[in-house]
Amino acid sequence: MNEFIAYCGLNCENCEARLATVNDDDALRRKVAALWSELNQVEITPAMIHCVGCRIEGVKTPYCESLCPIRQCALQRKVVTCGSCGEMENCEKLGAIVRNNHDAWQTLREMKA
Repeated sequence: MNEFIAYCGLNCENCEARLATVNDDDALRRKVAALWSELNQVEITPAMIHCVGCRIEGVKTPYCESLCPIRQCALQRKVVTCGSCGEMENCEKLGAIVRNNHDAWQTLREMKA
């Protein structure tokens, strides 16, 4: 299984926060911080943009580390991804992501099979 697939099915390899981290790209950190601040209506600083991936050992953004309800649930249930959770089809937490990202939903459904 691809270790870059997050619990929710998103591909961390494509995440600009991860790309900024692995490439030590401060300009990209500033861009991501500005975008995420606007989208989430909270202040996110470039210093917060450090992440190697949701399921990979190492640094995470503050949100991914301790605030993401999907990641916290998956860790508590000890599942590899939400695709291996019996409640995936009706999960409200997961729905917040997959309603807007068909690729993530498809990835999880493939992992479930």
